[in-house]
Amino acid sequence: MDELEIPLIIRGEVIHDNWVTFPGRHGKISLKAPDVNAYVDQIILKNPSSLKDLYALTLDDIIDYLVELGLHLDPVKNPHIRTAMQVAAATSGHSPEMLGYMYGNMSNIFRRSFIEEAVEQNIGRAHLEGWVSTQLHDRRTAVRAYGARSVHINAGNGAVITLQGVLMNAVLRSDAIMKNPSNDPYTGTAVALTMIDIAPDHPITKHLTVGYWKGGDTAFESKLYRANNIEKIVAWGGFSSMQHIRGYLGPGMDLIALDPKISGSIIGKEAFETPEKMQKVAAKLAKDVGYFNQEGCISARVAYAQSGTDEAGVRKLSQFGQMVFDEVARLPRELSSAHPAFDRQLKDEIDGIRYSNSFQVIGCKAAEGGVIVSQDNEPVDFADQLGCRVVNLVPVDDIAEALSHVTIHTAALGIYPDSLKTEIREECALRGAQRLTTLGFATAEGAAQPHDAMEPMRRMARWVVMEEFDVTQSENTGWVHGGSTVEPEQLNA
Repeated sequence: MDELEIPLIIRGEVIHDNWVTFPGRHGKISLKAPDVNAYVDQIILKNPSSLKDLYALTLDDIIDYLVELGLHLDPVKNPHIRTAMQVAAATSGHSPEMLGYMYGNMSNIFRRSFIEEAVEQNIGRAHLEGWVSTQLHDRRTAVRAYGARSVHINAGNGAVITLQGVLMNAVLRSDAIMKNPSNDPYTGTAVALTMIDIAPDHPITKHLTVGYWKGGDTAFESKLYRANNIEKIVAWGGFSSMQHIRGYLGPGMDLIALDPKISGSIIGKEAFETPEKMQKVAAKLAKDVGYFNQEGCISARVAYAQSGTDEAGVRKLSQFGQMVFDEVARLPRELSSAHPAFDRQLKDEIDGIRYSNSFQVIGCKAAEGGVIVSQDNEPVDFADQLGCRVVNLVPVDDIAEALSHVTIHTAALGIYPDSLKTEIREECALRGAQRLTTLGFATAEGAAQPHDAMEPMRRMARWVVMEEFDVTQSENTGWVHGGSTVEPEQLNA
C-alpha cells in the first residue's frame, strides 16, 4: 500500500471528495483525506439540543450497542479493522505480530463488565440515568451528568485510546469530532465505518465524526475551536501540540489535557539480595520497558535502583542491566519486538555516550533496544527522549535520591518491593507522581480509575444542578445564612 484514502465521516455520512494529500509517518505511505475546510459547517454540531436523541436511550441501550460493536471488531472478519492494522504496520512503532495482538483484543474494551465497571467507578450509573437528589442544610439539589459537544485529539500509540474515546462519548451521550493521529490514521475511521455497517441510523452512530487533518491547520481549527461550537477538547499530544491547542482556549471551552508524561521505576535494595532475586526483578522491569515497544507514556524510561553508588554497587547494577536486556529480548513477540522505526536521534545520542566513562551501554547496536547504566546517581541528559525499548538504570544509595527526580511530569512508577509503595506514596504524590503500581504492571492501566491525576470521564461531562429551596423556612438573603453585616464605619475604627 503506497497511499491510504481516509474518508471523512460526519455523523454517519461517508465522504470521498475534495481530497488533499499528506505525508505519512515514517515515509512508508502517504495519506489522502477530504479537506476538512470544505466541510467545517457540517462538522460542527450547531444546535446543542440535537443531543436530545441520545436521551431517548437508556444506559443499558447504550451498553448493548457498545457490546454489539465490540463483537464486530474482529480483524479476521472486519475489512475496515484489517485495513487499520495494515496501515498501522507502516505508521506505528509496533510489529505486525504486536498489532495482531492489539487489534485481536479490541472487543475486550467493549465487554459489558469492563464498560459497567468504568461507568460505575468514574461517574456512577445514577448520574447518567437521571437526576440524583441530595438534601443539603438549606436546599435540595438534583445533579445530572450531561454530554457535551467535544473534539478528541487522539494519540496514536495504541488503538485503545480511540476505543476509549468512542466508549466515553457514548455513555456520556456526547457528540465527538475525532482527529485521527498520523501514527494511527485509520483506526478511528475503521470503527466509525463499522458503526455505520451495523447501525447506520442509531443515535450513537450519528454523534461521531472522524477525520484526518494536519494539526496546526489554523484556517480550520480557528473556526472549529469556538465556545459556541465546542464545549470540551480532549487532547493527547506533545508539548508543542498542547501549546498550540491552548492558543484557541477561551471562556466556555474546557481543555482536558492529557499532556506528555514520562514514567519510570524505583527498585529497592531487596532486589539485589541474591542473584535469583535480581533475575526475578529484571524480568519484571523488562515488561515495564518492553511491552508494546515502550510507545506509551506509562512505559518505564528511567529506573532508579538502590544498588549503591560505590564500585561494588555499580558493578552489581551492570549485571542487573544485562539481565534486563536479556529479559526484554525474551518477551513474547506479540507484546514486544525490535522497533520497526528506531528513533534516529535517540540512536545518535546513545552512540555519543557509548564510550563515555559516565555510562555503560548494553545493546543499542541496531533496533533491538538496550540498557544504559549510569555510573553515578544521575540519569542521561536525554532521558525524556528514551524509547524504542531503551531504559536508563541509575544507581542510588538511598531511595530519597530517586524521589528527588519525581515531578509533575511523572505518569507511572513501577515499584519493587510492593511494600515500598506505601512508604513513599505520600512523597511521590506531593511531588506530582500520578500512578504507583507493582513493578511489571506499568502497561496494565485500567479504565476504572484516575488517569493523569484526574478523572477524564467526569471532566468530559457537564455537571448540571437544579436547586429547590423551602420558602417557608427562610427568606432569600442572596448569600449564606447566619452571617452579620459589616458596616463601613467599622472598618475605619
